[in-house]
Amino acid sequence: MKRILICLLLIVPFFSGNLKSQNVNSVKNDSLYKDFKTEFIWKVKVKVGNMINVGESKRGIRRIIPIIGGSFCGPKIEGEVLPGGEDWQLVRSDGDTELHARYLLKTNDGYIFQVINQALIHIDNTVKSFYCKSVLDIEAPSNSPYNYLNHAIFLGTLTMPDIKQGDEPYVIINMYKVL
Repeated sequence: MKRILICLLLIVPFFSGNLKSQNVNSVKNDSLYKDFKTEFIWKVKVKVGNMINVGESKRGIRRIIPIIGGSFCGPKIEGEVLPGGEDWQLVRSDGDTELHARYLLKTNDGYIFQVINQALIHIDNTVKSFYCKSVLDIEAPSNSPYNYLNHAIFLGTLTMPDIKQGDEPYVIINMYKVL
C-alpha cells in the first residue's frame, strides 16, 4: 500500500501539468471557437417519398422517409440525388426529432459519393421557433476532383418549404464547410 502511495505521489505531478494545459479555464482567448467561418458548398433539393411509420419503440417513435431523387448545385459542383437513400427519423419523448439520412449524389461529370446527414429538429411552440442543424459526412472517391470533400467538417441547414398543389414533396439542405 505504501508503495502505491509513493508511486502516485511521484506520478501525479507529471500528469497534473498536462491536465492543467487542457483545462478550459486555461484558454485565455475564448473567441477561438466563437465565430466559426464557413464556405457554402452546395444546395440540395431532396425529393422524398411517402413516410413509413414504424411506430413506437423503446427509444421513441420511429419513421423512415425514402429519398427518391433530386438535384444539387454549388459554386464548384452540381449533379443529381440518386434514388434509394433513406432518412431514418426518431421522435424522442422530449419532442425533438433526430434524423439520420444516408444517400448518394452523382456529379454531372459522373462521380458518385455518399452523404450521411445527422440532424436535430427542435420546435419550441411557446416562442414559435424552429431549429434544425446537421453534421454531414461526405465520402467522395479519392481519385476524383472532389477528394477535397473527404478532408473537412460540414454543417448543414434543413428547410421544409411549403409544397404547392401537384408538386412532389421535397426538402432543401444547404451544406457549409467549416474553415
